[in-house]
Amino acid sequence: MRTAVYYSLMLLLGFAWYKFGQSLLRKGYRDENGELTQGIVGPVGFLVSAVVACGLLFALLRALLWGEVSCLGRGCKMQIYTLAAHAGEYWANVFYIAWMVLGLGYAMYVTFKIWFRA
Repeated sequence: MRTAVYYSLMLLLGFAWYKFGQSLLRKGYRDENGELTQGIVGPVGFLVSAVVACGLLFALLRALLWGEVSCLGRGCKMQIYTLAAHAGEYWANVFYIAWMVLGLGYAMYVTFKIWFRA
């Protein structure tokens, strides 16, 4: 039951993130107060998001190719989950990494589209 709630909340968060990005894209060049519409992240945040997303994408591809992923959490103590021995934990961590890559990628996409409007 806890797993179903976890995945449902992750999907709800993804939907809210998508709707927030779409509302920013629908705005014009200026918002209600007459200020320029800002993206989700600024220039420094864009670079940091790009670096973190690339690192997570590398970890995701490594996990999919090798069939093992490092545990993501405080209490893990660098435990490695393999697909053969810990399939549930493996796929949970792979899903989390993929979700983070998609979220950061979407934030960069929205910001890039706002910066380079025609």
